Amino acid sequence: MTDHLLALGLSEHGLVAHDERTTLDSEVSRQFGLLQLDARTEGFELVAASSYRSYASQLTIFNAKWRGERPVLDDADRPLSRELYSDEQWLHRILRFSALPGTSRHHWGTDLDVFDPTLLPEGQKLALTPSEYGDSGYFSALTQWLDQAIASGQARGFERPYDADRGGVSIEPWHLSYLPRATQLRAHQSPEALRELWDQSPHLRPEGFELLSQYLDEIFDRYVL
Repeated sequence: MTDHLLALGLSEHGLVAHDERTTLDSEVSRQFGLLQLDARTEGFELVAASSYRSYASQLTIFNAKWRGERPVLDDADRPLSRELYSDEQWLHRILRFSALPGTSRHHWGTDLDVFDPTLLPEGQKLALTPSEYGDSGYFSALTQWLDQAIASGQARGFERPYDADRGGVSIEPWHLSYLPRATQLRAHQSPEALRELWDQSPHLRPEGFELLSQYLDEIFDRYVL
């Protein structure tokens, strides 16, 4: 039951403060610390922009995007206008970059969005967009180092779950996942688990609940990795 609650973002059991703004599973914290040391020897300052995120936090993000109160981007990093899309179209635009609450890998304390603040130009705000990590982006050198570390099995158990566009979630070169633990928790996320949660706790239902209920199996097939 503990892993079931962790998988949905409803428990913080086993999580620790890695630093003042990063919360992780205890083993993940240890391994990420080692990866940070590896990065430092190569001249990079590897830090997490985002780590553990509860169901409630993910729900706030999703609902704000559904209402058009928080930016939703296209694949070229351009903001989209809510009124130009049907509810179904808008749902797919949100899920391209943001997880449905209860399906986020950030619920587990195993996944991080990483960057190097020393490579960010002065006055430039981090956006976590593919262009920042591409060949001409601020973090291209960091991307190349992580590519090499993962390919050679030297990334301390971390890999990129969103390393390719499979027709659902966009490529996210900033997103690292500690697979030994993440694989265990992913098994507890399912359409059935979410339906049960929403039936028992109506206040946890996201905006667009009726539409989500209709397409939940398809959402898992396309967007949940």
